[in-house]
Amino acid sequence: MKRINPKSHDSLFKWLITSFTREFFAHYFPEITLGQYSFIDKEFLSKYEALKESLKGDLFLLMEVEIDNHFQEVAIQIEHQSEKEDVSERLFEYLCYVWLLKKKLVWSIVIYTDEAVWRKPVPDQFCYGFSRQYQKQYFHFDVIKVKAEQSGELIKKHSLLCKLLALKANDEGTDPEQLIYAIYQATALLKEQLTADQLLLIEQWVDFYKKVPAPILKKIKQEVNMELVETTISEHIYNQGKVEGKAEGKAEGKAEGLLEGQLATLETLHRQGILSKAQRNAMVAPLRQQLKKLRR
Repeated sequence: MKRINPKSHDSLFKWLITSFTREFFAHYFPEITLGQYSFIDKEFLSKYEALKESLKGDLFLLMEVEIDNHFQEVAIQIEHQSEKEDVSERLFEYLCYVWLLKKKLVWSIVIYTDEAVWRKPVPDQFCYGFSRQYQKQYFHFDVIKVKAEQSGELIKKHSLLCKLLALKANDEGTDPEQLIYAIYQATALLKEQLTADQLLLIEQWVDFYKKVPAPILKKIKQEVNMELVETTISEHIYNQGKVEGKAEGKAEGKAEGLLEGQLATLETLHRQGILSKAQRNAMVAPLRQQLKKLRR
């Protein structure tokens, strides 16, 4: 079975944050108390179709954030940048779109995963207005630079997200084999608590960012007795399809329920940026044909 990897860093980081949302905020913003959340990517893109291509790696959420001792729902935009670039004006433009859509406070975050060592930081504000009393008005946003973190420190943390980020952080002085060993060892210990989506992400992430040859990777997995439930997106779609089919009230083993579940999973993977539109359409067509035959 041919492996289908995410096509870009954008897709992988979007998938990472989607799969480990609370761990992401706990790592980068530990001082902020969060409540429930939901993703609004689909709603945002359907409203502003013209932005679709420029938002492939971005995430949009509604999240409860404790402000002034009580929870308030905030619209959050997370933008991924694989190259150093001043995105302040674009972030402000997106803030305006988000505010118009949800009419809530907006929290903008940009995460940089480029390999460069910055001599000076990128802007974290944008001047958007003026008033007689306050003069220039600025929009401020949070900037995260993954390469500014040390792999050796990240790998020691309990958070599985931090261990995965160790493969993209500053790994000077660390052994790439030990990084992967620690990731798979932690995954094996938490395997029963992880979802199929998280397990698949870990496999795809390590495969994409590893700095060791395939035989070494295989050896490490054997040493920690790490056999992932799924190693390909196709397997994930099949297994999650069974779960989705049952959730919709279909009898276990019914082909119709399985097919409907697989279609739902494909839509989720496409919405998360894991599958392109062309990939989704190619996989959806035969499933719909099978479903149509069953319903005749």
